[in-house]
Amino acid sequence: MREFLKHAAFCCFSLVITIMPSYADSDPSAGASGMSGATGTFSFKPQDWKEGETTWWKDSDGIGPGVAGCHIGTDDKGQPNGRMFGEACLPNGLLVESNPGAGELHSHSNDTGHPDTFDCNAWCIDKGATGGSCQAAAAPPCAKSAICSCD
Repeated sequence: MREFLKHAAFCCFSLVITIMPSYADSDPSAGASGMSGATGTFSFKPQDWKEGETTWWKDSDGIGPGVAGCHIGTDDKGQPNGRMFGEACLPNGLLVESNPGAGELHSHSNDTGHPDTFDCNAWCIDKGATGGSCQAAAAPPCAKSAICSCD
């Protein structure tokens, strides 16, 4: 039984490592490029993603690690369609910061976005704080979002 449990634990751990996404697929977005703490973008599909579809979105806050944001799904004319997701703290402590500019209507090919990631400690130090970390926050209409909170 003990050997079985060890094997099962190894298989589960291997599965988690296999499916965990990379959080820096490419350079920071144009808007985040040059900002302290910007570590790059990664491919993100919402939980209810729509395979093969081009979807439309507006971001509530633009690229602002100090402001909790909400990415709001729309139609191609900018009318909200009920889909949304907030920013988030990753397991490695980085902030997922949606982009591009505030209120800018933009498309996601194959319903895949490319949010930026930020090292909140680096971002906060550049702002004159002694440090900082990613913290949960609300960003209505999103109930859950995140922010770089500085010390």
